[in-house]
Amino acid sequence: LQCLWCYTNKTCIDYPVRSILPPSSLCSLSKARWGVCWINFEALIIAIAVVAGLILVSIAVCCCYCCYCRRRSRSRPDEEEEQLARKREERRLQSLQRKHERKLKHDEIRKKYGLLQDSDNPYSRFENE
Repeated sequence: LQCLWCYTNKTCIDYPVRSILPPSSLCSLSKARWGVCWINFEALIIAIAVVAGLILVSIAVCCCYCCYCRRRSRSRPDEEEEQLARKREERRLQSLQRKHERKLKHDEIRKKYGLLQDSDNPYSRFENE
């Protein structure tokens, strides 16, 4: 894999290890092959750049997502607890209001039919018994 094959002069030369990419004086990138004849340098550079870009983008997305989730999870329980407490209190007040309305309605019905007991003597018997 230390061989640099050049299609222009069809020679295999030792890869210049001092430089990452082979200098254009030896062979142009489009005509240079690395190690085996089918690995084109341009395609290899593009593929490595695409893979590195995808890795960097995925890392950035993961970091942003994690930071967003942490911030959301930190602030959310307090807000959620407060919202649940408000809803619970609203339901309790509505329940008390409905209970009071039912009591008034039942008292009206009892008064209409003479079933409402005196508040002075709640243990008196009915007169028509």
